[in-house]
Amino acid sequence: MSINVNRSVSDQFYRYKMPRLIAKVEGKGNGIKTVIVNMVDVAKALNRPPTYPTKFFGCELGAQTQFDSKNDRYIVNGSHEANKLQDMLDGFIRKFVLCPECDNPETDLHINPKKQTIGNSCKACGYRGMLDTRHKLCTFILKNPPENESGSVKKEKEKKNRKKDKENGSNGGEAGNHNDIDAPDAVDRDDDDEDWAEETTEEAQRRRMEEISEHAKGLTLTEDLEKSLEERVNIFYNFVKEKKDSGTIDSADKDILAEAERLDVKAMGPLILSELLFDENIRDQIKKYKRHFLRFCHNNKKAQKYLLGGFECLVKLHQTQLLPRVPIILKDLYDGDLVEEDVILAWAEKVSKKYVSKELAKEIHAKAEPFIKWLKEAEEESEGSEEEEDQDEDNVEVVYSSSARELKMETTKPAKAEHEEEDIDIDAI
Repeated sequence: MSINVNRSVSDQFYRYKMPRLIAKVEGKGNGIKTVIVNMVDVAKALNRPPTYPTKFFGCELGAQTQFDSKNDRYIVNGSHEANKLQDMLDGFIRKFVLCPECDNPETDLHINPKKQTIGNSCKACGYRGMLDTRHKLCTFILKNPPENESGSVKKEKEKKNRKKDKENGSNGGEAGNHNDIDAPDAVDRDDDDEDWAEETTEEAQRRRMEEISEHAKGLTLTEDLEKSLEERVNIFYNFVKEKKDSGTIDSADKDILAEAERLDVKAMGPLILSELLFDENIRDQIKKYKRHFLRFCHNNKKAQKYLLGGFECLVKLHQTQLLPRVPIILKDLYDGDLVEEDVILAWAEKVSKKYVSKELAKEIHAKAEPFIKWLKEAEEESEGSEEEEDQDEDNVEVVYSSSARELKMETTKPAKAEHEEEDIDIDAI
């Protein structure tokens, strides 16, 4: 079963956050079973109990499942390939993890056993709604709610704050006595939906604005830096995506860099930018967004390596159009000073399966060979010119020009190879 989604679920999870499934087949005959070795790690990345995706596989395959939480063994009866389960996991993520409004994975499930409903809330866009409970897994979730809902602590704090507001004179009523308030109650508009509502009086709005102005910046900075690298990368991804969706991306290069530095993910910036700003028209987009990438890649070899990784991912997504054009695109990146010569040559030395399959990586490197060969030959010619100039060093004449645009004056050096350009001052952009 292959799940097709508009925007690859794998791009968001597998690359930054979630390990790929490792499945091991055990037993023989009627006793054969598939053990998902790293289900705990996968489930942790999804912020869901490991029993949920395991049971989902069982529902989709019509197979029995077994859970041994003490020994971290999660089993699906029968023999199943890891790739097949990996495709099914995309379906689980789409149905039970991603926000239906903004596609963000930072969501929580809220179980109401009394009403037999499952609510879903998104930390990114504030969405609150109901899951479609027709899937067989929903019956299992209702009977086995998460032991610790991540939103429970936050809701308890919000409840106390509202109670304090009322005691200060906004409303004389007492806070509700409900201890298990969740999303379904809010959607059903029951009398206990107070936990999901905000006071809308003018006084309440004024107090909230004051709190934001006094504390929000400091709290956001502190809380974000305490989050894991994967979470910070996702925050940065959503920041750039919002700029793109709002049509302000063209002039937002400085803001994007500042956000990456705030989240301490500057080196990974080109990976996210390439996913959001490049498609099969990458050659034109390199020119259009050169300034954005230069702010990350200038004199930053680690960022340049991530850009090459993003380029490989892009070739995977648009293989038919981009694979034949690999050498010319690499030259565009090189000519645009986005990737330095030594970084490209180091990349060419080793085929890696970090971003794409090893088979595709080999194809990309094979297509890149003409450019790599040209680059090496140009480097050898440049070195030869430097040796000749060193021999004639005593005859070098210092020339000063009144038309020079720079204040700094140096002795003349060997002429640059044709492919070299002047150094770029990123601060002057």
